[in-house]
Amino acid sequence: MNQNLASNVAPMTARRAVSICFLLNGLVLASWLPHIPELKSRLALSDGRLGFLLLAMAVGAVAALPTAGWLIARFGSGAVTRVSAAALSLAVTLPMVSPGVVASAAALAVLGICNAVLDVAMNAQAVLVEKDYGRPIMSSFHALFSLGGLLGAGGASLAMVAGLNAITHLALVALLGLAAIVLAAPHLVPTSRSPGLAQAGFVVPPAAFLSLGLLAFCALLVEGAIGDWSAVYLRDSLGTSAAIAAMGFAAFSLAMALGRLAGDALARRLGGPRLLRVSGSLAAVGLSVALVVGQPSIAVLGFGLVGLGMANLIPVLFSAAGRTGAHAGTAIAAVATAGYLGYLAGPPLIGLAADAAGLPTALGIVCAACALVAVGAALIPPPRDLPTPPAARGAVISNVEGYHG
Repeated sequence: MNQNLASNVAPMTARRAVSICFLLNGLVLASWLPHIPELKSRLALSDGRLGFLLLAMAVGAVAALPTAGWLIARFGSGAVTRVSAAALSLAVTLPMVSPGVVASAAALAVLGICNAVLDVAMNAQAVLVEKDYGRPIMSSFHALFSLGGLLGAGGASLAMVAGLNAITHLALVALLGLAAIVLAAPHLVPTSRSPGLAQAGFVVPPAAFLSLGLLAFCALLVEGAIGDWSAVYLRDSLGTSAAIAAMGFAAFSLAMALGRLAGDALARRLGGPRLLRVSGSLAAVGLSVALVVGQPSIAVLGFGLVGLGMANLIPVLFSAAGRTGAHAGTAIAAVATAGYLGYLAGPPLIGLAADAAGLPTALGIVCAACALVAVGAALIPPPRDLPTPPAARGAVISNVEGYHG
């Protein structure tokens, strides 16, 4: 039997606390990424071996996602968010202090596990806050994740300029992360436990999540493929300099961050399915033109349009999963698992296709994935709950994890 706990957390206060978690998540992850070359040098790894080593983080994340829903059902998303955010802050130092390849792989797997559990838990919190607001606000949370990424990468650059070594820099990031979660923790939405779901262990997701999972798979396949192959396409296929090649992913990332800032207003005006249809179409057309024209400036613009199109897919899909009537943690974990699998599958799939038919043709797979999102938007199941009216924003937040307003 679920136990309902009274909450005195005001909606705006809860929103700030959850926002801190998203910002923290992006900042911590982006603080680690610029130190990858140093890890490669310290372990004397080739590019190929480094690729397999970095895969450990993604494998850890995928392995942890089914368990994340169980943890949230057992302990509540508020508690899991607190613990996983603190754990991620501490784990960010592990890869740089690990003595060898095996230890580094284990450290990266732990980092991936902490990140995946936090990802699901904080999104479950965001769903609860969004329900209380009675209007779409999910994209604003994901915009803060992107902003955290920019701050983390910028902070890492400043630390290198200042002469701080990686361990010192990441230790400071860990302390900052712990301070942030201490600040946010008292104001997260208290949630009830769902012992029935927790005792069931891993639960096969309902059929309603298959369409959401498929769309998440396509969305993160695109994100992973652009991240790994945009610079290669510009450098090798179009013959640009390394500086111009880097602009492809920069345009993608900047457009994604800007798109998320406008995402909530677009979701209110268009609705989730229509926003996915427009977004997927924009990304498919933008990349198709870039590949067909084959000019560097057009390609950079095309990657920017892909970022703009992809910006709000995951926020809309996670919000839809959390509003289907199922337990929010289990629902988001199911959709996130499919998305992470797409993120893993995209880069090697493009690589295999490029070996067979050339990279420009292989990137047609990305266009197809964008188009599939546009077509599949109609498959999003309608919400089974009604949002809390805006007049209730000052009221007490319900803390039932599967609350259906």
